[in-house]
Amino acid sequence: KTRYNVSWKLFSLENNDVVTENSMWQEQILENEEAIPLSSKDKTIQHVEVFCYASQDLHKDVEEAGALQKNHASVTSAQSAEAAEAAETSCLPTAVEPLSMGSCEIPAEQSQCPGPESSPEVNDAEATGKKENSDAKSSTEEPSENVPKVQDNTETPKKNRITYSQIIKEGRRFNIDLVSKLLYSRGLLIDLLIKSNVSRYAEFKNITRILAFREGTVEQVPCSRADVFNSKQLTMVEKRMLMKFLTFCVEYEEHPDEYRAYEGTTFSEYLKTQKLTPNLQYFVLHSIAMTSETTSCTVDGLKATKKFLQCLGRYGNTPFLFPLYGQGELPQCFCRMCAVFGGIYCLRHSVQCLVVDKESRKCKAVIDQFGQRIISKHFIIEDSYLSENTCSRVQYRQISRAVLITDGSVLKTDADQQVSILTVPAEEPGSFAVRVIELCSSTMTCMKGTYLVHLTCMSSKTAREDLERVVQKLFTPYTEIEAENEQVEKPRLLWALYFNMRDSSDISRDCYNDLPSNVYVCSGPDSGLGNDNAVKQAETLFQQICPNEDFCPAPPNPEDIVLDGDSSQQEVPESSVTPETNSETPKESTVLGNPEEPSE
Repeated sequence: KTRYNVSWKLFSLENNDVVTENSMWQEQILENEEAIPLSSKDKTIQHVEVFCYASQDLHKDVEEAGALQKNHASVTSAQSAEAAEAAETSCLPTAVEPLSMGSCEIPAEQSQCPGPESSPEVNDAEATGKKENSDAKSSTEEPSENVPKVQDNTETPKKNRITYSQIIKEGRRFNIDLVSKLLYSRGLLIDLLIKSNVSRYAEFKNITRILAFREGTVEQVPCSRADVFNSKQLTMVEKRMLMKFLTFCVEYEEHPDEYRAYEGTTFSEYLKTQKLTPNLQYFVLHSIAMTSETTSCTVDGLKATKKFLQCLGRYGNTPFLFPLYGQGELPQCFCRMCAVFGGIYCLRHSVQCLVVDKESRKCKAVIDQFGQRIISKHFIIEDSYLSENTCSRVQYRQISRAVLITDGSVLKTDADQQVSILTVPAEEPGSFAVRVIELCSSTMTCMKGTYLVHLTCMSSKTAREDLERVVQKLFTPYTEIEAENEQVEKPRLLWALYFNMRDSSDISRDCYNDLPSNVYVCSGPDSGLGNDNAVKQAETLFQQICPNEDFCPAPPNPEDIVLDGDSSQQEVPESSVTPETNSETPKESTVLGNPEEPSE
């Protein structure tokens, strides 16, 4: 549930598998047992809208039509036969539309199958009468063929258009995280990866730039000492002001008198009292502390600034790392380590219900989609699997998300392989700041010549209503006319996806109805930038189940593992394994790289 490809194909596949086998479990419930049914549909994602602005010149070797027809059968039942037939043959509207048109919105009840849909919005787009090969269209499916070989050219030339068929053909090169996060270089997750040696299964890339959006332009924010003194944006006086304030933030807890009088005010108001220019206040608030201008208090802002500064320099000039192939790679890394020591995973295997003993009121088993009973002492379940009856008293927050494919960076430089984070402040009361993470092709999340851009904020409306204004400020929709004009200031938008997803973090267990004591609920993703919440939650659940065990300990060396009944291994002298053990120790602490040579 952490990552999907560009076609969102897995939504419909998972939905079909779950619903067909939901009646067999009832026959397995005994007289002294009762069942807690689990949800058969994932309702955590809603208001899905897909747009594609890339040119339509489809090639014959792209197997698009057959794949599109499969998804269409599930979403066009309410449409006329003519509209369905036209959508199956092309699935493309016939006019250039601005960003607010050409929607392929999926209603909440159909959010699990976000394939293409010839909606009224798409039909309205036909009235504009623009060129057919430059319209906004719904992109949904990738070919079933293997990944094509990478072409000899390393980057797509500016003059070459990036077409819809290219995106479809290279669809397997797009790894799209449902939740966009970064790893603080001194955060809990990095420490856990090193401690447990899970980091050997992953590779990471530095975030190369911290950006700011001010007065309609994107500019780079100086973070490290070297960046500050090399910056041409700041005067010499501003550089000294900034360094003095940042030095204080690292040691702010040792000087409580400096901020105690402002504990009741916002961090924004506190910055105004620190002899910082408006330029510096903006950088600190939105690009370093990354806190809210209206809600974050002084202590929270100082704490966030200190965390940012402490993470600088460990693996690069910014505090952040990004795993190659996306955040969805990290759960797989932990799964690999677990499997090495006997962990078992049942893929594409759904669970229908929890079986509860009436006398003890504890869960004793689960029943899967095939009617098989699986017995255990402890059960961990993610919030979205619980039924509406179980969650009737839970109040959820919502996250607004957008995923974009563009043909260029929001801030062009000589180096084209940049990984950037940008915060766009809220403009209206009641709205939230938008976090933008831009990934280049070297992160292995998109095809060469493109960028994958993630936008995230807390929801006040639908995702498109919350984020579209930011998209319009940073990007321009791809059209044929602009493709011929090399002087376009903004990068061109090729594909866009908007959706809302549930934030189930920080929900008390008491909010769930009638949960057995040996059933533990973990939350879905939260809207925070880091992963500290997930690590803390995992450790808390682990300690509840295994109170006397170490959480994610360092794994033993293979030479030290003694299998049951293998007496020959026990006779091996300690000296025979000690040198190899010592030689492995430094590797664990440096697997992520060092400050001088960051791992990419």
